[in-house]
Amino acid sequence: MPNNRLPSVHLVGVGAALPDPCLSNDDLSRMVATSDEWIWPRTGIRQRRILPPELSVVDLAAQAARAALDQAGILPQELDLLLLATSTAVDRFGSAPRVQAALGASRAVAFDLTAACTGFVFAVATAAQFLQTGLYRRALVVAADVLSRAVDWTDRATCVLFGDGAGAVVLEAGEVGADGILSIELRSDGKGSELLSLAMATEAKPLVGSLRVGQYRCCPIVMNGREVYKFAVQAVPEVIEKALLQAGIPAEAVQGYFIHQANQRILDAVAKRLQLQTQQVASVLERYGNTSGASIPIALAEWIGQGRFGPGDLGVMAGFGAGLTWGAIVFRWGR
Repeated sequence: MPNNRLPSVHLVGVGAALPDPCLSNDDLSRMVATSDEWIWPRTGIRQRRILPPELSVVDLAAQAARAALDQAGILPQELDLLLLATSTAVDRFGSAPRVQAALGASRAVAFDLTAACTGFVFAVATAAQFLQTGLYRRALVVAADVLSRAVDWTDRATCVLFGDGAGAVVLEAGEVGADGILSIELRSDGKGSELLSLAMATEAKPLVGSLRVGQYRCCPIVMNGREVYKFAVQAVPEVIEKALLQAGIPAEAVQGYFIHQANQRILDAVAKRLQLQTQQVASVLERYGNTSGASIPIALAEWIGQGRFGPGDLGVMAGFGAGLTWGAIVFRWGR
């Protein structure tokens, strides 16, 4: 159950950013040996967005962040904390400060957090702790990835899945004992790290004399789809059930389940395990594909924009992916 002696943490604004260029399944069929008839039944995806080369993950992140701040009615200068969940930073030293500068959030401390497709859930959980302890008052969490730049476009097993996008939420500390974030459950298991990776290979090169040095080289996304599916359909319902139990809320009382958009068959399997109605589970896979950590706030932003989810509604965010990592957050939307 929530700790009623600590300040509450509320999600008060959400925004999304998706590039305009669209890559359809028919387009992909001209690149690799595949077709809409092969992709759609297996994934639920018909198209995905591709960020133009002249733009970066920082541009996407800043666009989503501005939309979230506008909805929350909060100025960038009022932020205390900015977390960027990404696996495709433009700078391996970190891209969050660049997003901070683009927004003009001069008071906010900014840093990156990497947990792949679970990154948004982990980042919201991290930001919530800063707010709940009273150290900060307002936080912005952005999840953004440009996975089109990390895909092997000759590998039909992975290139059909991923798209580019960003999503953001604004978090605000509230009164002690009030609703907001009701429970958090996070998990990781490094024994499964080889099932899904975006690795850095090391190449040995001579430096001077007999001394050699290792040099990093980026590798494309590698995934064992069958094993990731088996992991997800087992782990995700369990972590959601534990988060709901901790919050003291039955599954049927939740208006919206915002689960990482990796594969429609996974969403269907999770819904069946939890005995959910179709209308409770958000799905934006058909139009956007797998946008990594951004998929959860993108789905949330779409539902709120359509009036399907709003102030006072109960929601569950659940992420899963590389690491292996997974987690769930139960929340009531709004102040």
